[in-house]
Amino acid sequence: MLRRFLSPRFFSSLAFPSPSPIKESTHLTPLPRLLYLLNHSSTFEHMAQIHSFMVSRGLDGDNLLLGKFIHACSLLGFKDYAFSVFGRKDQPDIYLYNTMIRSLSRTDSALDAISLFNRIQSVGLRPDTYSFPFVLKGVAQLTMLELGQGIHSQIIRVGLGCDVHISTALIHMYSACEDIEDARLLFDEIRHRDVVSWNAMVAGYVKVGDMDNAHALFERMPERNVISWTTMIAGYAQMSHPGEAIAIFRRMQLEDSVEPDEVALLGVLSACAQLGALDLGEWIHGYVDKHKLYKTVPLMNALIDMYAKSGNIEKALELFENMKHKSVVTWTTMIAGFALHGLGNEALNMLDRMEGENVKPNDVTFLAILSACSHAGQADMGQWYFHRMRSWYNIRPRIEHYGCMVDLLGRAGFLGEACDLVGDMPFDANGAIWGALLAAARIHDDVELGEQALRHLIEVEPQNGGNYILLSNIYAAHEKWDDVGKLRKLMKDRGVNKVPGGSSVEVDGMVHEFTSRDGSHPCLERIYRVLYEINGHLKMIGYVPRLHGGLLEFEEG
Repeated sequence: MLRRFLSPRFFSSLAFPSPSPIKESTHLTPLPRLLYLLNHSSTFEHMAQIHSFMVSRGLDGDNLLLGKFIHACSLLGFKDYAFSVFGRKDQPDIYLYNTMIRSLSRTDSALDAISLFNRIQSVGLRPDTYSFPFVLKGVAQLTMLELGQGIHSQIIRVGLGCDVHISTALIHMYSACEDIEDARLLFDEIRHRDVVSWNAMVAGYVKVGDMDNAHALFERMPERNVISWTTMIAGYAQMSHPGEAIAIFRRMQLEDSVEPDEVALLGVLSACAQLGALDLGEWIHGYVDKHKLYKTVPLMNALIDMYAKSGNIEKALELFENMKHKSVVTWTTMIAGFALHGLGNEALNMLDRMEGENVKPNDVTFLAILSACSHAGQADMGQWYFHRMRSWYNIRPRIEHYGCMVDLLGRAGFLGEACDLVGDMPFDANGAIWGALLAAARIHDDVELGEQALRHLIEVEPQNGGNYILLSNIYAAHEKWDDVGKLRKLMKDRGVNKVPGGSSVEVDGMVHEFTSRDGSHPCLERIYRVLYEINGHLKMIGYVPRLHGGLLEFEEG
């Protein structure tokens, strides 16, 4: 790719358009005026005009000014043009090399950034304290651990191993390559750590899913900034620990004068969606409106997702309809929201609208569509969309799509078709596939299928107690009590314990969590009294509980 950019043929092929003039501040002198224009340009035509002005005035010989032009050009997405300007320079200095490496490492051209870095010494220059962090960012993006280790060796040879900025970049690189042990060794060797170093190490633990060490390090931080808090909030949300994410967010509000940024709001909205914490989600929506924060598409998508998952599908749809710019994620989020509420027809209509506006659905969109068909019990429509995904959009189904189809067919009672689909998959079935078959067997009391599914689940999820209990309830539905006892003994012999069932509810902005047989809640007596009254009202109107094949509770021990 470098050869293509640096060849004379490439440069001669570049066309310099005659753009419309840029509005500028006329009271500025020529050089400040040029810098002003660089900061306020937004189109390729503007950048070409500025470059023409620089060349005509001989200003392209100023490496500092040329570097600012290359950087501004790259930020606007005109990477090829920036690279062509760099390539025209007869003898770029290390500043220009660093600027170009930085620009390439920020995009999808990390390999080009590494190639350019490797050229530095061949042209008689030496990498400096800026060169290494920039190229290490590209290495981290490509997760090329061996290359990163080689650059680390080079850093030590040139005597820059104690530079805090380079060490921080190395921590990020090792963490991105999931070598968290070496990242921590580097962190511990830094004598004078700044908040960026602490953030890099905390983010490293978050990257590998080690939230315990991330939290321990977070608590030790001598100072925190918005990135520190955001990293923890987003980490807990991504690891499906929404309660902890919300707790960190509340601490952020109480302990620090730091205002949450968009990433923090996205993380806590994700946590609200997982918990169904509508009050807190509405507060965040109000916070965005009150502080007049820019409502980006990702932020609006997160609000739609939060409202849909928290039970207010009407508000989710209202936000969706009022959005001027929608991404494929926006449409998919709304479709998934309808699916979650069992509104299959609305979800399918939304897909029709999406296609009508020439927005191409992706693989996640079809996951939401298949889920909508499953919740609505529309097996035929689900099969039709499954085939349409491949034939119309050339989207190769992932194992998640097959899992949706197995669940769809199983729920609808087409157990034979579901088993055939599992056999026809181009990859081995995982726990989710066999779990869907086991759940279908439970719904339709199919002992043979349940036993077959559990045999496979014992291999892939040997400690998942819920699988054993599903089969035990199939046995109970057929009054196979001996088999229930054997299954219970098998669980004890394998040391498998049933994970207690749990639920959560939000009251006045506080999320209350409950687990089976947990008597620690301070309002437990009042809760049981209300449940007793509700149960009495249900009986008065003729409700009779379905006890046949009800869930068996296995005691531990």
